[in-house]
Amino acid sequence: MKKFAKIFAAVALFVGIAFSSQAQSQAPLKIGYVDFNSLLQAMPGIDTVRTALQTYQGVLTDQMDQMRVEFENKYLDYQSKAAGMSDIIKQNKEQELQQLQERIDAFQAQAQQELQNKQQQLLQPLIDEAKSAVESVAKENGYTYVLNSIEDVVLYSTPANDLMAAVKLKLGIQ
Repeated sequence: MKKFAKIFAAVALFVGIAFSSQAQSQAPLKIGYVDFNSLLQAMPGIDTVRTALQTYQGVLTDQMDQMRVEFENKYLDYQSKAAGMSDIIKQNKEQELQQLQERIDAFQAQAQQELQNKQQQLLQPLIDEAKSAVESVAKENGYTYVLNSIEDVVLYSTPANDLMAAVKLKLGIQ
């Protein structure tokens, strides 16, 4: 029985030492948050990105408008002359209108994709710069995690953990 008590005491001592050293070696968890979208909107260069995107979108919109005008003109011409057309000419004109509509639809889908690609291309340097500043502020202040508060990931946080001011300072934003 004494042997059992000694073994039990030794195991308890070992477990106690293991838990206390583990608790001492773990740093406290420190979590901060930033509204990343607001940060991007405040960054220098965002106005240039907006202007470039609006210009690019304008070019695509102009091209789309030209295609629609062409379609409308051909459709109106078809409607005004349909009564005097033979069946084969009607069928040919209808097929031409259908193909033009398909080209317009394809162009619209491609234009949306290209606009998204252009937006990503223009925003990526700002995103990378903002992420770098967030990472730098987090490391300098000992944060374990920094969350994007706009994503509704944070349900509760104290105002002291909002890193927006420090990150803006790091980027030189007023």
